[in-house]
Amino acid sequence: MDPTVTVGELARLAGLTVRTLHHYDEIGLVVPRGRTETGYRLYGDRQIERLQEVLFFRELGFGLDEIREIIGAPGYDRMAALERQRGLLEAKADHLLAMIDAVDTTIEMERNGMKLSKEDMLEVFGDFDPSEHQEETRTRWGETELYEDSARRTARHSKADWQQLHREAEEINRGLVGLMNSGIRADSIETMDLAERHRAHISKWFYDCTPEIHRGLGEMYVADQRFAQTIDRAAPGLAQYLSDAIAANAVRS
Repeated sequence: MDPTVTVGELARLAGLTVRTLHHYDEIGLVVPRGRTETGYRLYGDRQIERLQEVLFFRELGFGLDEIREIIGAPGYDRMAALERQRGLLEAKADHLLAMIDAVDTTIEMERNGMKLSKEDMLEVFGDFDPSEHQEETRTRWGETELYEDSARRTARHSKADWQQLHREAEEINRGLVGLMNSGIRADSIETMDLAERHRAHISKWFYDCTPEIHRGLGEMYVADQRFAQTIDRAAPGLAQYLSDAIAANAVRS
């Protein structure tokens, strides 16, 4: 039998609180292998390995319910998961370095008393165009209540809002690229969950994006070369992969 550690010892090793480990146990995410006579939770090597996987997924932005579903899926392969996590972390590291450069640019502009114009904002954000979803809505639905809602919301967005919006979009894109490059099917639970996050992101920042509307956007992503080329800059084939994931998620919804 492998050595065990108490919940307090594991909390110190992992930089977590005992309360967090208790919660992981209660939701069936990391269940101790036993308890002491006085009721303290005990963890062995397998439980510590599982906690490590959970922390990697958390670092990548996955929710606890998503992590539990992934790790608990039949045929879950720890080594394959670690390899996927490494790819996602590399992408995240590249993104963080790019964002550091973007922040440095913004700091210099602020120090020199320069107002952040739309062009400056787009330069900081690279290829991301915050008006993209608004234009998609105009193209597909014209001067409708949906379009007007998008226009009202985006008109109120501050610079911080655009930055937060971009960070969230990049996180979703990195997740999709990582899954696609790992050979995960577009209709897998993991990929559909990211497609759902994509839909929720649009609803949060632009307009109420129903599954039906989302499916229409997914079709546009591959039918309209402007969008396909923009999306595929992150990784060749991403537009089709995202479109397929959106279609599968719309059926599931």
